[in-house]
Amino acid sequence: MPSFDVVSEVDLHQLTNAVDQAQRVVANRFDFKGVDASFEREERTVVIRAEAEFQVTQMEDILRGALIKCEIDPAAMDCGEPTASGKQVRETVTLRHGLDSDQCRTLVKKIKEAKLKVQAQVQGDQVRVTGKKRDDLQQVIALLREAEFEQPLQFTNFRD
Repeated sequence: MPSFDVVSEVDLHQLTNAVDQAQRVVANRFDFKGVDASFEREERTVVIRAEAEFQVTQMEDILRGALIKCEIDPAAMDCGEPTASGKQVRETVTLRHGLDSDQCRTLVKKIKEAKLKVQAQVQGDQVRVTGKKRDDLQQVIALLREAEFEQPLQFTNFRD
């Protein structure tokens, strides 16, 4: 019986590459010459540090572009408010990973409303969709790609 999983994941290796690319862009930009500005990554959080709030905003845009180049959907970014402390302004950007139970229920409800011959069940922080025909599963993938969710979705573990 064909099945696939609906997940929302961020590849940590690609995240490291994106942060490194953004750091190189900031180091080479003329308007950041002589400015103490940096990115620091810990697991799924990136701390942006700079001397002024507008520089932090520019660095956030640079990070967003680097994430796109590394095939990470920037919709996974959850940006905090810039906070000033002393000479530096910091902003914490968290990348959402996994689906919470409300999002899983919303996905299952959306799939059931489509009246396709598939079953959807929540398994932890992902949703497994099974059906008799591969075409039905592909319709579910198309339906979920069209729908607007606040978090990017990936479709993995497609079994035939």
